[in-house]
Parts: sequence; C-alpha cells; structure tokens
Amino acid sequence: MDEFEKGSLDQVMLRRIGLPWSRGLVKRALASTGGTLLAGRLALEYGMAINLGGGTHHAFPGYGTGFCILNDVSVALRQLRAERLISRALIVDLDVHQGDGTAWIHHEEPEIFTFSMHCGINFPFHKQAGDMDISLDEGIQDREYLDLLKKNLPVLIKEHRPDLIFFNAGCDPHRDDPLGKLDLSSEGLFERDTYVFRTARSSGIPVAGVLGGGYSLDHSEIAERHAITVRAASQDFRQQP
Repeated sequence: MDEFEKGSLDQVMLRRIGLPWSRGLVKRALASTGGTLLAGRLALEYGMAINLGGGTHHAFPGYGTGFCILNDVSVALRQLRAERLISRALIVDLDVHQGDGTAWIHHEEPEIFTFSMHCGINFPFHKQAGDMDISLDEGIQDREYLDLLKKNLPVLIKEHRPDLIFFNAGCDPHRDDPLGKLDLSSEGLFERDTYVFRTARSSGIPVAGVLGGGYSLDHSEIAERHAITVRAASQDFRQQP
C-alpha cells in the first residue's frame, strides 16, 4: 500500500490493477474503503446502510488486481471485529465476477462466511475456493437466478448466524453489461436486491451494502443500474415496522 500511495508501483503491478496511477485514484481507494467501514458501523446502528462505492473484491492483501486496489469489505470486517463490534459475518457477493481476493483472505476464518453467485466463465479465470460458490451458466435469466438465491440465502443466515451481512450488489449481471455474460433484467436486479435486504431484516441481521461492479460507456446508464440497489434498500427501510 505504501508504494501505491507514493506512486512507485512498477508497471507489472499497475497492469495487474488495470488503472493508471494518480493521486485521485489513491484518494478514491482510501475514501471508498473508509466508506465501507462507515456503512458497516451505520448498519449495526440502524439496521441498514449503503456505501455508494466499494465492493473491490478482487484485491489481495499484497496486491491489487481487476480494477481493485484495497479489499474494502475485508478491511472493514477486520476493523469491526478488532473493535469487538461483531464476531461473525456473512459476505453475500452477487457481483457477476467471483470475489477471489475476498475468498482467499477469509479462507481460514470460520467466523467469516463467503457466499458468491458468479458467472463461471467470467473473470477471474482462476477462481479461489470460497465457503459457498455457485457457478452460473452464461445467459442465465431472472427466474433461475432468483430461485438459486432464494434457495440458499435463508439457509446460510440460519446456519451461520452472522452479526452482520456485507452485500456486494454488483449490477454487472445485467443483460446489457458488456462484461457480464448473464441475462438479468433491471426488474430482476431490483427483486434480487429487495430480497437480500428484506431477508436480512426479517432475520434481524444488519446489512451493509456496497455497489460492486457495473460497466457501460454511458455514465448515466450505469448510474441508473447502480441506483437499483439504493432504491431497493430505501423501499425496504421505509417499510420497516
């Protein structure tokens, strides 16, 4: 991290990250990680919170990769556990790409359970072994995807008994995402996100969301897809008794 902050990373490491170094990139990586930690704190206080960024789940402890520099969720969980605000956590990663860095970081931590639903033929091409990985076929559509989620999430919450859920709500499973390879509609993503927030809330588990991946040359288009997660959370929060 010191080399990244100083701008002294070699070209091999920068190519692995996939982003050109700048002072702004350093500030963004640090702010995004801090935002995820804050989202975790606020979720513990209010039941739900979202960082409008984060989800950089490809980052490993010693290096960044796949547009990810710091693994914000893992950093936040380490801090929250160090402060004894939580003991156990469940990471629900629904970004279209497997969070290989997250899986590796927590592979020997039974208190942190990693659950990922991702496109099997998509990046990263060498997957890490998470606690539960569902490899999805290319072109899967709303109903089959949602059935898999609804079959597994309540069971994981019941069995793992987390103090906090971190939800990586990547919008890149969307059918129009150029890097996604899945076929979910905007309505399907809204149902997906609503289900995660509602299931956590009905189980009495605080949930902190991060936006994760999503790609488009049209900034307005990708902002609208990311906003699906915020709309789902807002609607569910307002409906709390």
